[in-house]
Amino acid sequence: LSSCATGTDDLQPLLTNFLKDVLPFSAFLTDSFERRHNYLRISLTEKCNLRCQYCMPQEGVTLTPRSHLLTAEELLMLARLFVREGVNKIRLTGGEPLIRPDVLHIIAELRKLEGLKTIAVTTNGMNLTRLLPSLKKAGVDLLNISLDTLVPAKFELITRRKGFHKVMEGIEKAIEMGYNPVKVNCVVMRGLNEDEVIDFVSLTERKPLDVRFIEYMPFDGNRWNFKMMVSYQEMLDCLKQKWPNLEPVPGEETDTAKGFRVPGFRGQLGFITSMSEHFCGSCNRLRITADGNLKVCLFGNSEVSLRDFLRSGATEEELLHIIGAAVGRKKKQHAGMFNISQMKNRPMILIGG
Repeated sequence: LSSCATGTDDLQPLLTNFLKDVLPFSAFLTDSFERRHNYLRISLTEKCNLRCQYCMPQEGVTLTPRSHLLTAEELLMLARLFVREGVNKIRLTGGEPLIRPDVLHIIAELRKLEGLKTIAVTTNGMNLTRLLPSLKKAGVDLLNISLDTLVPAKFELITRRKGFHKVMEGIEKAIEMGYNPVKVNCVVMRGLNEDEVIDFVSLTERKPLDVRFIEYMPFDGNRWNFKMMVSYQEMLDCLKQKWPNLEPVPGEETDTAKGFRVPGFRGQLGFITSMSEHFCGSCNRLRITADGNLKVCLFGNSEVSLRDFLRSGATEEELLHIIGAAVGRKKKQHAGMFNISQMKNRPMILIGG
């Protein structure tokens, strides 16, 4: 190490990184199946300016009283704790995270956390064009933009709101500002948009997009029906008829998407196969809901309120033991799509994806 640096100030970052590589990962964030959870998804709000069919029940949801939601200070305190234990990626979700008034403050404070390598945001894109310069300045590294159709009238049917052109403008603005790739999340539902998968992949020919097709998943109130689910294999077969030379793209072990590329295209595509081929064995994700509950599995209905322990005066050490106990109870895999569809769980809007 001494040959790599000329002084103590130069040596310290090298030493810190070296120790991080050789020291064992936090026991509190490691479950009984040796999965290391270094990726935290934090929901900033339960509110949304769209009403997507697969996310929000038609009758809407009862929002948690504001006093029961995490404050920015509570959220940042928990983020610091998780990052100190080894989380190096945080994704901000919702509802729609960009409608939270203090979102830029939260991102800027997260950016100060030593050890946090990546700040990502999942957004519906409605407010993206206006906020993008500030988001980039605050420190957002990755963007996922939800878009389930390329047909304006169908957009209104799926989201129960107008706004297609705002979302498309946001995607173009993100490309213009240098985000590469810009990830586009598309939930595929039979009878609604399964006929558009080829059109979505065609977008990747000239644009640095990573289009991710997501199998339709059951959550409270979204009236999930197995017949509406289009499997990864069915979508892949369809695309291979158009592009027989479609090739797999190598990824990380913990990636949720199975990546592919059409040779010669600038972007790529992927499939999130939560229903037909789960990837629980390599799961490295934990979730904190807007009201402060820790969920160790998207499809599990067990939760623990970190907010309540925080407000009752729990020390950081006590919080770590509570988090560790929850992570330790994480199951080997989710219950399967048919069992999940019968289980009581939150609507997606109240989980945060």
